[in-house]
Order: sequence, then C-alpha cells, then structure tokens
Amino acid sequence: MITDKKIYILLTDTETLLTRLIKFYTKKPYNHASIAFDAELIEVYSFGRKTAKNPLIGGFVREDIHSVIFRQADCAIYSLNITNDEFQKMYQYIQEIASNREKYRYNFIGLFGVLFKKPIKRKNAFFCSQFVASVLKESKIIDYAEEDLSLVKPSDLTHLANFELLFEGGLNDYPRGINEKIHVPYQLVPIEI
Repeated sequence: MITDKKIYILLTDTETLLTRLIKFYTKKPYNHASIAFDAELIEVYSFGRKTAKNPLIGGFVREDIHSVIFRQADCAIYSLNITNDEFQKMYQYIQEIASNREKYRYNFIGLFGVLFKKPIKRKNAFFCSQFVASVLKESKIIDYAEEDLSLVKPSDLTHLANFELLFEGGLNDYPRGINEKIHVPYQLVPIEI
C-alpha cells in the first residue's frame, strides 16, 4: 500500500457536563472524538454541540480547537498513514454530510445504546465516535459491521487501525505540526459549514 497522506484522530476531555457523564460510564480519559485532515488541527470535524452554551443542539460540526469548549481540554492525538484514494473517499464523504448538514442531527438516543450494548441506528444521526468510525469505514480504512458502528466509543477508535500516538496532554500545549512538516501536494478546499 502506498501511503502519502495522514489523517488524525483527536480524542478530548472537555470537562463539559455531557463528557463528565460519559466519562463516569466509560471510565476512559477521553470521551469526545473528532477527525482531522491536517496536523495543525485546522480542519477538524465531528458530531457535537453546535453552540457552546447548549449541549442539546447538536449535529455535524467543524470544530475550532481554540473555542471556549476546548480551551482547557486534555487530549490525545493519533495519526494514521493512508493512501490518496482513501483520503479522497474520506474527504468526499464528509463533504456530502457538510453539504446536507441540515438533515443530520446528534444521536443522543444512540448513547443509550452504547450504555446498554444494544445498537441504536438512526437515519442521518451520529454521535462523535460513531461519525468518526463511519468515516473510516466509508473510506475503506476499516472493515467493520455496520450495525456495530453505533456501539463504537472514542476509546475504541485507535484500535480499529494502526493509529500512532503523536501527543497527549493539554490541547493548548500541542505543538502544531508535531514530528512532521505540513505538506499538502494539492490545494484542499476546507469544508465550510
């Protein structure tokens, strides 16, 4: 396999009420997952809250790691080498969701499915790790049973492929471009949401 691209999984603990509730159940340090297309963490996508003050209004989001929500967040950042074809499939999949974002919503009910280990699939609804897993599956990076995607927790994501830990600590302490120079051989058009 020729690898000429990298993607990044960002796992965070934002210490919001929702993440504290999820953390109480999972007993894991990070309970929010995002996918990024660059080591600078400029293009970061997930399913989460659309406004900082209301966790109940959720859906597809392009996350700003400098926002209030992430200001004090702890994180683990993982990278994965992928092919250009996998990268393109992944990017297209996210662009399709972004262009139809009004049809998508946060899968709050799916969180109870994880709690009770019963898959709850809803059309056009994801929680954060379910979304990231679906991106990995859609681009053929992982081969995972579709019904199980609704049971994927953030801590499961890094075990689905050969992800490499790049950084762990305070998100504000992450040195952008760690261990690599940012090089994009063609111009990416950021997905606007």
